[in-house]
Amino acid sequence: MRRGRRLALDVGDARIGVASCDPDGVLATPVETVPGRDVPAAHRRLKMIVQEYEPIEVIVGLPRSLSGGEGPAAVKIRAFTQVLARGIAPVPVRLVDERMTTVTATQSLRASGVKSKKGRSVIDQAAAVVILQNALESERASGAPPGEGVEVVV
Repeated sequence: MRRGRRLALDVGDARIGVASCDPDGVLATPVETVPGRDVPAAHRRLKMIVQEYEPIEVIVGLPRSLSGGEGPAAVKIRAFTQVLARGIAPVPVRLVDERMTTVTATQSLRASGVKSKKGRSVIDQAAAVVILQNALESERASGAPPGEGVEVVV
């Protein structure tokens, strides 16, 4: 297991949930929800978060269908991560499968008593936590970085 803090993003049209982990990769915690409708402003805020946290990598959830295919949402995320990767280089960006993370996060929050209206921005952070926790577990189990690296296209 590589040592170092990581950030994870759950990118949606309206909001981007951000989570971080400790340098040992043991515990993922919510950081904040970045408004996502103004994409240039979202990228500026994410760059500031990356500068503040100094992660060894940023992990972004890639929405896939239940069959594993990629649709229009995955195409949008791939384009988003290209811009992100250029903006935060040399910090690497990795894409990981995020199937069912929002569902898992919503169920966890409901179980802890968070109402869905109040919890919308918290759900995005919680989904980022689930993405990061899954990535950390994957790396611990395989010994390899999770998901796929995003190549920076200039």
